Amino acid sequence: MRQTARDRDVAEEMRIRRRSKADDMVYDEQKRGNRQIFIITYFFVALFLGMMVYITVFMVRDSADIINNSYNKRQEVLAKKVKRGKILSADGKVLAKTITDKKGNDKRYYPYNNMFCHVIGRITNSMTGVELSQCYPLLTSHANPLEQLMDNFKGKKKPGDNVVATINYKLQKTAYDALGSYRGAVVAMEPSTGKILAMVSKPDYNPNTVGKDWNKLISGGDGNSALLNRATQGIYPPGSTFKILTAAEYIIENGSKYKNYKYVCKGTDEFYGNKISCYGGEVHGKVNLNRAFSESCNGAFANIGLKLNTDSFKSLCEKFGFNRELSVNFEYKKSSFVLNGKSDKGEIMQTAIGQGKTGITPLENVLISSTIANKGKMMVPYVIDHTESDSGKQVKRYSPKSAGKIIDKSVAVRVKNLMKSVVKDGTASSLNRFSYRVAGKTGSAEFDSKGTSHAWFVGFAPADNPKIAVSIVVESAGTGSRYAVPIAEKMFREYIGD
Repeated sequence: MRQTARDRDVAEEMRIRRRSKADDMVYDEQKRGNRQIFIITYFFVALFLGMMVYITVFMVRDSADIINNSYNKRQEVLAKKVKRGKILSADGKVLAKTITDKKGNDKRYYPYNNMFCHVIGRITNSMTGVELSQCYPLLTSHANPLEQLMDNFKGKKKPGDNVVATINYKLQKTAYDALGSYRGAVVAMEPSTGKILAMVSKPDYNPNTVGKDWNKLISGGDGNSALLNRATQGIYPPGSTFKILTAAEYIIENGSKYKNYKYVCKGTDEFYGNKISCYGGEVHGKVNLNRAFSESCNGAFANIGLKLNTDSFKSLCEKFGFNRELSVNFEYKKSSFVLNGKSDKGEIMQTAIGQGKTGITPLENVLISSTIANKGKMMVPYVIDHTESDSGKQVKRYSPKSAGKIIDKSVAVRVKNLMKSVVKDGTASSLNRFSYRVAGKTGSAEFDSKGTSHAWFVGFAPADNPKIAVSIVVESAGTGSRYAVPIAEKMFREYIGD
């Protein structure tokens, strides 16, 4: 009897253990199930939050770009409801506006015809320039809500917002008139902000008659297309303006010892079987870096080029913008620098003096000059200052953006001093007549077997408190000192004074 009770106790204990084990298994199964539910829940919560973030970013940052795409049909819908706004210069001139005739048909009108055609652009036969980059803001209305409501009742289009460009009308006109009948380009920029103050390209066209003139405009196959914005898309050999970067690299590699540089120029010198001649065969004699730069001595700079670390030189040029994308909101082409550690000595010397395979836009050249003026800090160029409602209430302002510190301040100051010497007693001495100092560099860039040259000038003023930097190229003209410098002189006089 006692044995049976013991057996029952043992059986009961085993039963309890089995039940406990089963309960543990059930609990573990529930725990695993709960964990899976939590994981799925967290996943969908994270997915939902990610979608909310994406939608917010899209609405705030990217939606305008999508709508602004010329292929987006929504623009056609907006154009039926909104009268395209005006484009104004920084000093208040109307550069583009919409005129409505008696039948209610809208026509885009450009009061200054050819003068702003490349920077402001057009809307006929594809959109370009500011008309393209600001299409959505121009077709957006921030007019008074009551006014918009009344327009809706009347079946009248709402007034679109106006876009105010950074372009200075007087400076643009000065550059346009000074370039005259020559082909070429002029770009002016505020070094401390990146504001584009003027942008001229020739040959040009009249955006008011572009539809009628289209076949003629697109028929040119000789590289003289008036539709090309040479200021941002024209690729040229930089000529001696490139010596700014050659000198900068030499200073970086040698520090204060750059002052010890000496060279004897014979007018035409031979290096490793390659002949290098100064412009017109001019003999400069014994020169240091300062005089070699101010007199634009090709022999000295070919010699300097052979002393440089080519990989380091390439890295410097790419920091300045060669071979890379620029963060700009307008059409442009990348400048090209191909020199590297495998390049032969002939190519190294040609590159160092601004010839060879290097290709540069006037925009890139003004960026280089502006970075020197801004103590080594490069600013991103931009052409839109702000947008505003038709009543003048500001809607959005565009702020300056830095592209980073490109070179040390000490290097920038030393290069600036070299550029000041060009004006003080070098190839741009005609700019030495102002009450303030100017810094610059001339260039004569040969581009064919006949020795025909593009005339260049880049520089800034006042040299010690820069307010404007310019880049000027006059195609097939000759020397920079004779053809590009006079344009710079007129621009400095207009923008700063005597």
